[in-house]
This record gives sequence, structure tokens and C-alpha cells, in this order.
Amino acid sequence: MALLAASVSTDAPYADLATTAAEKIVEVLDPRTRQQAERLAERVWVNPSAASLRTTRSALEQAMTDQKVARIQYVTSEGVETCRDVEPVLFAFTDGRWYLVAWCRLRSAIRWFALSRVKKAVVTSETCSGHDIKEVGIPPVHARSVNPHHW
Repeated sequence: MALLAASVSTDAPYADLATTAAEKIVEVLDPRTRQQAERLAERVWVNPSAASLRTTRSALEQAMTDQKVARIQYVTSEGVETCRDVEPVLFAFTDGRWYLVAWCRLRSAIRWFALSRVKKAVVTSETCSGHDIKEVGIPPVHARSVNPHHW
């Protein structure tokens, strides 16, 4: 089931790492359980993200990991394309959509950027200035960290 979750969530941040981890789990299963997992996996079809979306997601993942400023081409909900330098703070999944929550240098404030509307992302060499998760505010009522130590 871990492989299924990783396959379905190809647009999630760090999905490539999750897929690799899931494959390693399947490799160490006993033969009977592995065969059952493989049979079940054949009964699930997914349509993975386009390569350009994966490239963009990978750049944002790298910016988050290294805490570097990302330069993004973003299309607003009104359809206006803008170029923004952002400092990644966290990734959030809510209402069926992934967001990059970041300090937007253009607006001098925390903003939520729908990953589906980020058309391009480039990691700059500039280090983030240290914005904290607490600046994002209170998470949605049922939201939680994916870190099992915070459950």
C-alpha cells in the first residue's frame, strides 16, 4: 500500500523519495506478501504528472531543503502571470491541492502558492532570511505535520 500511496501522490513534495522508500519496502517483503502487493498494484491506474511539473516541483523541493530563495513564474487565480522571489517555509496539502507556503518578497508577506499554478521554478544561490513556520499562522483545524513524532 505504501507503493500505491507514493504512486498516487506524484505531485506531492518529495514524491520521488517516497517512491524509492516504498520500493525498498516491497523488496524486503516475504515472497507471498510481495506477490499479493504486486497483484493489488496492477488493479490501480494512475496518470502521473507531466515532466515539466516534476522539474518545477524538484526545484521547489531543493529550495526548501537548502533554504534557498526560489524564483517562480506564478499564475494568479485571476490568470495574471507574475515572477516572484520566494523563501520557502512549508508545503501544505489542503482541500485536495498542494501549496508552497513562502515569504513572498514582492508582497513582503507570507503567501500560499498553489503548486499547480507554479509554471517554472529556479533555485537561486541566495540563502533565505529565516522565516519561521510560526509566521504562517494556525494550521487548518484537521491539519497536522507528516512527522509521526508530532501526531
